[in-house]
Amino acid sequence: MNKEVLKEIELSQVKIVDEFWSDRQTLITDTVIPYQERILDDKVEGVEKSHAFANFRIAAGLEEGEFYGMVFQDSDVAKWLEAVAYSLSIKPDADLENRADEIIDIIEKAQQPDGYLNTYFTIKEPDKRWTNLHACHELYCAGHMMEAAVAYYQVTGKDKLLNVMERMSDHIEKHFVTEEREGIPGHQEIEIGLMRMYHATGKEKFFKLAKHFIDERGKDPSYFLREDENRGWKHDIMDPHNTKYNQSYAPVREQKTAEGHSVRAVYMYTAMADIASVNGDKELIEACKAIWDNIVNKRMYITGGIGSNFEGEAFTIDYDLPNDSVYAETCASVGLIFFAKKMLDIHPSSSYADVMELALYNGVLSGMQLDGKRFFYVNPLEVNPEISGKLFGYKHVLPERPGWYECACCPPNVARLLTSLGQYIWSESLDTVYSHLFIGGTSKLDLATITLDSKFPWEGNMTYTINPTGAKSEFALAIRIPSYAKEFKILLNGTEYTDKLDIRDGYCYINREWQDGDSVQLLFDMPVRRMYTNTLVRSNIGCVALMRGPIVYCFEGIDNGDNIQELRVRKDEDIIIGDYDPELLSGIVPLKVKGSRIYANDSLYFEGEFSHKEEMLTAIPYYAWGNRGLTQMRVWMHEV
Repeated sequence: MNKEVLKEIELSQVKIVDEFWSDRQTLITDTVIPYQERILDDKVEGVEKSHAFANFRIAAGLEEGEFYGMVFQDSDVAKWLEAVAYSLSIKPDADLENRADEIIDIIEKAQQPDGYLNTYFTIKEPDKRWTNLHACHELYCAGHMMEAAVAYYQVTGKDKLLNVMERMSDHIEKHFVTEEREGIPGHQEIEIGLMRMYHATGKEKFFKLAKHFIDERGKDPSYFLREDENRGWKHDIMDPHNTKYNQSYAPVREQKTAEGHSVRAVYMYTAMADIASVNGDKELIEACKAIWDNIVNKRMYITGGIGSNFEGEAFTIDYDLPNDSVYAETCASVGLIFFAKKMLDIHPSSSYADVMELALYNGVLSGMQLDGKRFFYVNPLEVNPEISGKLFGYKHVLPERPGWYECACCPPNVARLLTSLGQYIWSESLDTVYSHLFIGGTSKLDLATITLDSKFPWEGNMTYTINPTGAKSEFALAIRIPSYAKEFKILLNGTEYTDKLDIRDGYCYINREWQDGDSVQLLFDMPVRRMYTNTLVRSNIGCVALMRGPIVYCFEGIDNGDNIQELRVRKDEDIIIGDYDPELLSGIVPLKVKGSRIYANDSLYFEGEFSHKEEMLTAIPYYAWGNRGLTQMRVWMHEV
């Protein structure tokens, strides 16, 4: 482990003060986390019952009852605790911390004497532990609780949950490594959790166990089939022959395309990249690069959504990206951001940061209502309420966000990501500070304290104020130049930076002896871009989508009338960028464009021409759709 890696930025180093993101973080701390806490404790009427806290109380012997919920219900508590930790970093709250401590006490009591922790098997199937890795998510739940333990330790300094999960890790190591029992996770996640334990503690045993599960995956593609045949009982109807579903079809270093369940996939790719960033494993790096290229160039929606098929919540084949039967699970976009950040740790390149930004502003934000109390699991690019959520093949594509889900993996995933944004803005090496995302605030890094004043995403205007720490005043500030910034200008202390720009892999490196108060300003125009797709994407032939900066726009029926499939965007018309409206959809910049509506007579089929009527069309950011009642929506519009 001699390879130098980019330093992990702690949340304590970053204070976000940003016109776009601060309100959203406040929404999570003040509304979403308390709301989700009440749901997890079954105190919200009219939504799917959770029972997740009660499961831990029952497993701890503190109350009577039966296990209720999905087999992975424990993971909802883990992700909520992780979000709580990040929330405490943003906004200290002694009462919330005390409540989290009480839940951690219960989790500790629920742990078995041998270190095992899982409420489903402790309560319901105590004699069947580790016998159904394919479907029962024991390792997945453990991984999420490890992530929560690390987050809580790093923010509060309290190590009770960290110690609980170290005992669980030791139990897992004894079972799968020391006693040489076969087994890999049916749903990858523990690899991420173990790597976070490694980074937080420096203990090699966590790294080795994470690498063990990555190395074992796909060595024997028939493993889950043999497990199924030998088990003698079933929990879930999952096909053990479908080895692509959980990426067990080949050793990970031989995998070159994104296959199967999209969340399982990107969680695994995240761990692969993390391991490779530590030990420089060239085969892992090449596999990650090939898979990344396949995702972003052939299997990703323009919104940063991934996983196009309801069947298996999965990747399918290249260019199969239907808009109205899409899956694009919110968790998958969250996982894509994880993967992107770990690829940035291996090699800073705007090709990773651009996608990280895209998924954040579109595929993730769309998963939560603007009031923080309703959530999408599936993120469609086209909705018709007469079809979506109703007809066979479209029932998963809901036209409105529900308050909660029986399978509630996405809502706490959004909460933990948005409260941990400070970890994605910057990276730092011994002699370079990397600026990945244009999120305003003050960051106390090793080389300097940097204040970023950002007007993003509505304006391409960012100002960095640098105050070196004094330990080393000569270093490089590497600012990402997004691919959509066709022309940009950099000002150093108010004067245009006229030295030959050092641009590598989409980052502009400014290397100098910095003085307190030095400023760097990045300026670029953000015109509306007309986006098109490869003709192999059959749904989008003859269609255009609108983007401005990282924001994908869509058209809703509430602004444009019924039957928006009749609308056409005029190719020869300028697109009008509206003024920022703080009252509309929590503050947006809308777009206007002249278009036309086509009309036909009442016959199903007819001869002759359509009738046309000119109309002014309105587009809003995709992330904000579905906040004004039931309506149609489209991202891709026909263009004439």
